[in-house]
Amino acid sequence: MDFLKRLGFYLIGLSIGIIFLTFFFKKKSEETGVSFCYFPNCRTLKNIRSKPMSYSDDVSRLFSEKKIDTLDIINILRNGEVDFSNSETKTSPCKTYIIEGSIEDKEAVLKVRNCQEKALLESVTY
Repeated sequence: MDFLKRLGFYLIGLSIGIIFLTFFFKKKSEETGVSFCYFPNCRTLKNIRSKPMSYSDDVSRLFSEKKIDTLDIINILRNGEVDFSNSETKTSPCKTYIIEGSIEDKEAVLKVRNCQEKALLESVTY
């Protein structure tokens, strides 16, 4: 069998395998709610969302004044961008992250202290 024929069979099998894996993993992630995060931004936000969230007194005051809502915070923790250059990622035991997002078409910046057992939302600025 010549090389081009073998290469053709290889590419056909490879493409069928890739299509099968794509459908398999997509269905698995939809059923179990698992999302695949490989980039640092996605992994950091997923780690923060997986922990119980507590709020500082300043943030609790914003909640009581109805300036922000927990849904706004959840939305930023899902779709926000972590500013790693301004974050303190080397501190121990808790790391502090600056997360940028939008609340009601206004740019907002969250300061989140991410510890082993919980996450603390320290401040929200516009």
